[in-house]
Amino acid sequence: MLRLTDFIIDCPDPMELAAFYAAVTGRPVKEGSDSDWAGIRFGEIELAFIRVADYRAPRWPDGEHPKQFHLDFEVDDLEAEQSRLLALGATLRQDFVGPNGYGWRVYTDPVGHPFCLCRNKGVTWTDQGPVWPTGK
Repeated sequence: MLRLTDFIIDCPDPMELAAFYAAVTGRPVKEGSDSDWAGIRFGEIELAFIRVADYRAPRWPDGEHPKQFHLDFEVDDLEAEQSRLLALGATLRQDFVGPNGYGWRVYTDPVGHPFCLCRNKGVTWTDQGPVWPTGK
């Protein structure tokens, strides 16, 4: 049996980047995290950050230093979340939100990894999180 356990992100300072994503997601940095490895639990999967001495930040959308991965966060209020994340140290890079308020925006975290805030038409929010429209 195969199970995904970790999504690991290279960075120069694991605790600093874990603190950023802990603030973004509202989840705590895992107990036992340190300057070489830090994590945030999401059920069975951990978003983890590992120290890389010669870390080179991606320069999205520059293909010479490609992004390698990105995270998508579905949100119910793009403007409120954008304000909050910019205050935490994110940088807005590109806006693909249409006049109807749906689409996505590309940001980078404090060390250059891209991520998106998305607002998809038909998604409704419950206490358990987003509910996707039928067929998604």
